[in-house]
Amino acid sequence: MNIPHYSLETLAHLVQGELFGDEHFNLSGLASLEQAQSHHISFVNGEKYVEAAKQSKAGALIVTSAFKDQLPASQNYIVVKNPYLAFAQLTHVFEKKMTQRGIESTAKIHPSAMIADNAYIGHYVIIGAECVVGENTVILAHSFLGDNVEIGRDGFVESNVSLLQGTKIKDRVRIHANTVIGSEGFGFAPYQGKWHRIVQLGTVQIGHDVRIGSNCSIDRGALDDTIIEDDVIIDNLVQIAHNVRIGSNTAIAAKCGIAGSTVIGKNCILAGACGVVGHITITDNVTLTGMSMVTKSISEAGTYSSGTALMENNQWKRTIVRFRQLADVPLTQIMKRLDHIQTQIESLESTFKLRK
Repeated sequence: MNIPHYSLETLAHLVQGELFGDEHFNLSGLASLEQAQSHHISFVNGEKYVEAAKQSKAGALIVTSAFKDQLPASQNYIVVKNPYLAFAQLTHVFEKKMTQRGIESTAKIHPSAMIADNAYIGHYVIIGAECVVGENTVILAHSFLGDNVEIGRDGFVESNVSLLQGTKIKDRVRIHANTVIGSEGFGFAPYQGKWHRIVQLGTVQIGHDVRIGSNCSIDRGALDDTIIEDDVIIDNLVQIAHNVRIGSNTAIAAKCGIAGSTVIGKNCILAGACGVVGHITITDNVTLTGMSMVTKSISEAGTYSSGTALMENNQWKRTIVRFRQLADVPLTQIMKRLDHIQTQIESLESTFKLRK
């Protein structure tokens, strides 16, 4: 296998960094400081990594000017303002890209579907009527596109993904294995002891540059569409229910669940295992820490938490007992006790002042 090599000069140019060392030095991969060899480039992203950088066998390091001054002068360096961002940019250079194009013989494509000439359609992919697959988009084996699905240009759909009827996906969207988009929302009307199914008549609309992890489920809307705006990133194992709207540049970590008809603003962060109830609104620039449970709308930007932090088991048991005891005492009684304690403290303070 041919492994591409890049000169230090080329890599420095790609990340708009300043080069120090041998501009013709060739590198063929990225690696951590601990595992790097002479053909690797690594990066230093904090003071705590400086000692590891001194011991590293990496052929070159991405650093800030401050870190460079703490490291051996004989090393090759690319100096940038943000080493982690430069590292992220170089991962695209060294990525093993899918270069094959065309349609595999085992794929089943409806005659009315429009497939770009430079797209790739993998083995056993099924594409329904009136579908559109844009230029340079890759769809890997065993994926399914229902009728009237549209995918823009430069998309990437991993194996076993299902994009169901009417789903619309814009440009440069990545969808990872086993994810289902456009499935029927969880809509039922209770009446006389039975659940009556509500047909979900909407679709899913996904914006530009969205990333969706593996084993996610995004339901289509009941009437209005479920909408994921531009630049949203979604981790694995996330459930997004019908009629949800996610604002641009929001990040959702693994195991989050968002109930129906909720609106989440722009630039939000949902850490792992957050739960959001339905029919509420979360404003822009909100961060929810891990395992937070959101039960009402959030109208002000900021960081919110509701999960209980880890503690030693016996301490946890004692804390639970206190929680239960607290729940058994009416709030008015607690407030009266606090007022009484405060009065006693003020009385004692007055007594001490008189004695002085």
